[in-house]
Parts: sequence; C-alpha cells; structure tokens
Amino acid sequence: MNWPTERVPQRPPTAPGQWTDQRIETWVGIMLRTGVLLAAVIVLFGGVLYLAHSHGPRPDYSHFNAEPASLITFSGIMHGAAALDPESIIMLGLLVLIATPVARVGMCIVGFLMERDRLYTWVSTIVLIILLYSLFLHK
Repeated sequence: MNWPTERVPQRPPTAPGQWTDQRIETWVGIMLRTGVLLAAVIVLFGGVLYLAHSHGPRPDYSHFNAEPASLITFSGIMHGAAALDPESIIMLGLLVLIATPVARVGMCIVGFLMERDRLYTWVSTIVLIILLYSLFLHK
C-alpha cells in the first residue's frame, strides 16, 4: 500500500551575508559579552591603581564628601583616565558598563533594518530614544 507522503516545507537556505534573527542574536551576544568584559577589565585596572596609590590617611566617613567635579562630567572622566587617575578609570569602566545595553539596542536597530523589519525597527528606535533621553537630558 502506498501512503501519501507529506513534505515538510523547508526554509530556503540563507545567503552568507544575509541577516537573520539568529545572526543578530549572535552578534548582540558577542557585543554584550565584550562590553561587560571590557568594563570589568577597566574597573579592575582602576581598582588596582587605586589600591596602589592609596597610602594616605584613613578616610573619614562620618562626613559626606561629594565627588569632585572632574568625576561628574564625561570630559572630566576622560581627561582623568588619560592622566591615569584611578578614580577616573573606575568611572570610565562604569560608563562602558552603562553604555553596553544602549549599544545593544543600537545594534538591534541595524539588524532589524537589514532584515527590513519595520515594526521592530520602530520599536527599537523608540526604546533607544527613551534610553538616550533618560541618560542625557532627564534631570
């Protein structure tokens, strides 16, 4: 007896340069791991420098001392890190850690554009605008 065989529809093979969901996820995963590891290395380097240079008197924690102005602005952090200031290097590592998920959203926008997925491109763009607003403009 001959049974009819049903064929399972196969996805057409993708070209090597074509963007797929799996390829986007792979690139985003690599970028996230790289960002977190880079931030950890920077903070560790700053921490080692901080411990190597901290031979002064014990800090007085009974009074609140705000961060110096050089550690509040991006340009101050970059100038301090270039001068190998340990606290600035630690802050730079924290900025890299904060920037990593923001870069992830930007990378997703590029991937969705390559896939020509308009809905997710718009949703990701709105998320990126909200993130950038909350980081830079919200007071």
